[in-house]
Amino acid sequence: MATRRISSGSPFEKAAGYSRAVVKGDWCFVSGTTGYDYATMIMPETVEEQARNCLKTIGGALEEAGFSLSDVVRNHYYVTDASFSDRVFPIFGEVFGDIRPAATMVVCDLIRPEMLIEIEVTAFRG
Repeated sequence: MATRRISSGSPFEKAAGYSRAVVKGDWCFVSGTTGYDYATMIMPETVEEQARNCLKTIGGALEEAGFSLSDVVRNHYYVTDASFSDRVFPIFGEVFGDIRPAATMVVCDLIRPEMLIEIEVTAFRG
């Protein structure tokens, strides 16, 4: 079974030696994705805008891999402030409300001060 690697074009992928997503059989593992617009490397100021950018990047990687957001079975959310949960939950509900993957949210520091949220997903095509 071949392994397929997907890139979003983020300079972090090359520098840190990782892929945006890795496909193995019916599984797609999407790396932690922050809110940058990777075409411009601009980071929005609000956690809501960052969350939407994360989901756009993740959706694009899944699509390139032959999956969709409806195939997502597991989400990990990392936020830098617990109060952000109330601000991003409605956004996640719009995207995942009918899919309802297993999910965890962790409050932690991220590697750059402008990063307010990071999202990692796993998808299964069954």
